[in-house]
Amino acid sequence: MRPYIPKATFAFCHSLLASRLLPSAAAPSSPLLPVQALLTTAGLLPRHPDLSLLALNSLLHALSRRAASPAHPRLALGLLRDMLSPATPLPAPDHLSFPFALSAAAAVDAPDSSSDAGAGAQLHALLVRNALFPVDHYVTTALLQLYAPRPELARRVFDELPRREAIHYDLVIGAYARAGMPAEGLAVFRAMFEDGVAPDAVVLTTAVAACAQAGALDCGAWVHRYVERAAPGLLGDAFVGSALVSMYAKCGCLDEAVRVFDGMPERNEYVWGTMVGAFAVHGMAAEAVACLERMAREDGVRPDGVAVLGALSACAHAGKVDDGLRLLREMRGRYGVAPGHEHYSCTVDMLCRVGRLEDAVGLIGTMPMAPLESVWGSVLAGCRSYGNVELAEVAARELEKLGGTADEGVYVQLSNIYLDANRKDDARRVRKLIGSRGIKKAPAYSAVEVDGEVSSFVADDQAHPRCFEIWEVLRLLVDQMAQKPDEEETLRALL
Repeated sequence: MRPYIPKATFAFCHSLLASRLLPSAAAPSSPLLPVQALLTTAGLLPRHPDLSLLALNSLLHALSRRAASPAHPRLALGLLRDMLSPATPLPAPDHLSFPFALSAAAAVDAPDSSSDAGAGAQLHALLVRNALFPVDHYVTTALLQLYAPRPELARRVFDELPRREAIHYDLVIGAYARAGMPAEGLAVFRAMFEDGVAPDAVVLTTAVAACAQAGALDCGAWVHRYVERAAPGLLGDAFVGSALVSMYAKCGCLDEAVRVFDGMPERNEYVWGTMVGAFAVHGMAAEAVACLERMAREDGVRPDGVAVLGALSACAHAGKVDDGLRLLREMRGRYGVAPGHEHYSCTVDMLCRVGRLEDAVGLIGTMPMAPLESVWGSVLAGCRSYGNVELAEVAARELEKLGGTADEGVYVQLSNIYLDANRKDDARRVRKLIGSRGIKKAPAYSAVEVDGEVSSFVADDQAHPRCFEIWEVLRLLVDQMAQKPDEEETLRALL
């Protein structure tokens, strides 16, 4: 058993970390040598290996978070390598050291990182060899977090666990959902009950969000009934309640979303923001804007940027342009929220939806920050709807400057705009550009739930396992719509 560490000694180690160790570790030349020297000077090495390990774990934690510098995670892995080496006097890492190292590996192996990939896999092998996986809870949890961007690897780790806890299910469900595979995540959620593990508030929130993503209303309603029966107190939890409100709204059951919202005993700005978003999904601008006033009146909550954005989105979907512009002008003085890029982007989209393209460009010119891809993407979509070729070319050039033309969708839009304007040569030139650059577009898909099972479809989907049945139903629908209604039958139905 590790000896007791007095509070004063613990505080000393943390002050040493903040004042000396972290700056030393971040030094560009020989960063880890000063760490060893400082621990020796402070009297921790070699007489107090436990205190030295405490200080080093704190340093690993600070470096792994990538807060101060993108280079820090690599330094954390270097420090762990020195701790593992018998050639240094540093204490060997314990089971608390490796979760911090795995967090650093997740940052080093990230797609946007310039470092060599594979640090996480090497650590995984080391943990297996040293029997820390799959028996240590902290290590297994950190491994699942490491593999979260690759759900197939996270699932492999999950399947090897002899004893699974709620947090493990939550991480795998979330990994599937973030990868666009909510149905697979919900299968893990169902398996949780078969394994006899009770879900906590975090797992329920993740599962309900996956139901919303998949459009699985029956599954989401079942989770709601489960909470009402097994843990009714969780209906007052801000995250569980908000997830239910969002799920019902996205699945088309706004009345049920309002019922859940009205039944919550305490509603913070997060809950109110979700309700505003629910009204926005259904294009109910008046109700969404009214929520901004109700927040302060009913619960003493001031709207934040998310809630105001939801109200702006509702105005955009409902075509309430004047209300949206007024909200953008007054949001700072009325609610104390400074307009951000997302608010301007939403307002530009609102103007483009109704054909006020010149006003949208004028608003872009007044933005206090540089417009990003979402702004010019809205302009390009508006140009397609209203046939403005010149402005479409401007938007495409701006998107190219921002790197937004890596998606085939920008060029497809521009090509279609040229075709609509009967500029076939320009459309052909743009199409050739798509092929020469090897640009790809992620296909959009639709999802529908039937008898608790979610099916996804893409345009001209010939790989769907039930495509022949789908085509047959579509043929019947087309035939039925082509038939002329019987006037006598129609009158009889009306009377």
